[in-house]
Amino acid sequence: MTRDDGGWAWFDDDAPPAPGNAEAARADRADRRALTEAAARCFRGRDGETVLAYLRAITLERALGPGAGDALLRHLEGQRQLVAHLFQLIRRGQDGECRTWDNKAGD
Repeated sequence: MTRDDGGWAWFDDDAPPAPGNAEAARADRADRRALTEAAARCFRGRDGETVLAYLRAITLERALGPGAGDALLRHLEGQRQLVAHLFQLIRRGQDGECRTWDNKAGD
């Protein structure tokens, strides 16, 4: 999956497929679908659940005290974003669809 727009919009949940012709858009959707299905397979089963529980505990369920510095807060927020994105990929793969991406395809 490549993005030529030079920005970070591709990381957003509602980002449209890469610009280009219809064939490129279909290929992009196929790449995204393959990615979500691979994420779902990768974290399926007891081992996958163990890893996901660990990632959730150290990021999404972690609270920092009032003395936490700006750099630590930013670092943890970046980790949270990445783990949340991973959980979303897995969910989409388990659902067997890429709802948001496919709905914006327009062809």
